[in-house]
Amino acid sequence: MAKFIIKGLLLILPAVAFISCRKDFLQVVPIGQVIASTTSDYNLLMNSKNFYFYQAGAGWEQPMIMGDEIAAEAPYLIKFFSFQQRLFQWQDSIFQSTDPASFDLGAELPNLYTCNKIINEVLGSSGGTDSSRVELQAEAMAMRAWLNMQFINFYAKPYQASSAATDPGFPIITAADVSVSTYTRASVQDVYDAIIQDFTTAISHLPVKAVIQTRMSRPAAEGLLGRTYLYMGRYSDALTQFNAAFTDLAASGVASLYNYNVTFAPGGAFLPINPISGPNSPGNNYNDFTESVVSIAFTNASSLMEGEIGNDGLVITPQVAALYGPTDWRLQFYSANNADGTPNAGGRLRKYGVSYSRCGLQLPDLYLMKAECEARLNDISDAKTDVETLRSNRMPASDAVVPADTLASQTAMIQFIIDERIREYAQEGYRWWDMRRLSVDPLFTGQAFTHTLYNDDAAGSTTVYTLQQPDRLVLKIPPTIMLANPGWTNNP
Repeated sequence: MAKFIIKGLLLILPAVAFISCRKDFLQVVPIGQVIASTTSDYNLLMNSKNFYFYQAGAGWEQPMIMGDEIAAEAPYLIKFFSFQQRLFQWQDSIFQSTDPASFDLGAELPNLYTCNKIINEVLGSSGGTDSSRVELQAEAMAMRAWLNMQFINFYAKPYQASSAATDPGFPIITAADVSVSTYTRASVQDVYDAIIQDFTTAISHLPVKAVIQTRMSRPAAEGLLGRTYLYMGRYSDALTQFNAAFTDLAASGVASLYNYNVTFAPGGAFLPINPISGPNSPGNNYNDFTESVVSIAFTNASSLMEGEIGNDGLVITPQVAALYGPTDWRLQFYSANNADGTPNAGGRLRKYGVSYSRCGLQLPDLYLMKAECEARLNDISDAKTDVETLRSNRMPASDAVVPADTLASQTAMIQFIIDERIREYAQEGYRWWDMRRLSVDPLFTGQAFTHTLYNDDAAGSTTVYTLQQPDRLVLKIPPTIMLANPGWTNNP
């Protein structure tokens, strides 16, 4: 049996600390610590900011750096942390022995512990109703499924039905017990099955409308289950969930699209545009959940603004810039200036209007995933409707229409939707997950993924890095974890 050391990460949670000693001493709660016992206590655990806001490089900042829609300016990239430079170069080993275990594990393993604690204990808590306890358990199940979806897509191969049963995945951890140190890597199939089971079990017990959009709701779980099926290539099952999510969203009144034709018009809500931070949009307003089905955010700003790990020097590629039409209001989220305010010598665009990217489930993503499934099932009409619903809120209606030649081909329609995903979410991490799943999609296999580094020389030279497939579509398990698990075989 392999050992998977998570105790050091989990013990940082004072709210769920335990003491092993005489029984009478257990009756005394240490100052600054709470032993969860009432339903209200467990509800407060589910309210933890750790679930919905990631800082210091966690969340999807690592996938953001690995997406092939971005390039980088050499004078700024050299200021990145060394592991960030390795991410951009798609090196074999991202995390070295001197690095943290990895930011995603450091942020999300404690969250997994809290979810398991709630799932296993809340039904026996006092002071609540049966329905409130079941609802809290369902929330924790849906959140656990979300966390496992991140783990399996960081550290395992993209899902393929032909090999998922034998591809090594990630441990399935269901106990909130810091004394356990023996875990094994489950198969990719087993992890996906566990994710599906958690979401499916949770959905019927979740509220249609959460107390706040940082908490799981029924449409959030339905949409995220749909995303799970999408990653598995089960498009009909995914579409069923996306339709259910939209039905429940209509009933809840939660989440609506901003109309950029209005918000960028004179006197609009996104104006004025700050020359340093960009538009006054949800990306710069941590508490704006207008387009969120469930809001899980991570910092994605210039280090000059956030004082942490930033995205200074990252730009979108000229090919991605060319995907935007001249009337597309999403161009307002880009600047031709570098993070320090100096003009970019090549006129390349830097995303500066999104200090907080949201990686939970956003309404635009739901529209695009639903449209993709419809297109893959050859329902071009409904796919067109969904894509144009989003586009008409991002540009003038006359420019939002899907071109006729695109509608004439199922493959062209799917590609258009994939491009729309880039237009909507460039430099926010979404592209990396799409690269992974498309790499095993018969329609897209054989595509090369590259990163261009623009060197700081008079000749304007570049250095091009090519992602080595399939190995570098999977992160190696960090050495600190492998050291504690000598029986494991690391990813190639």
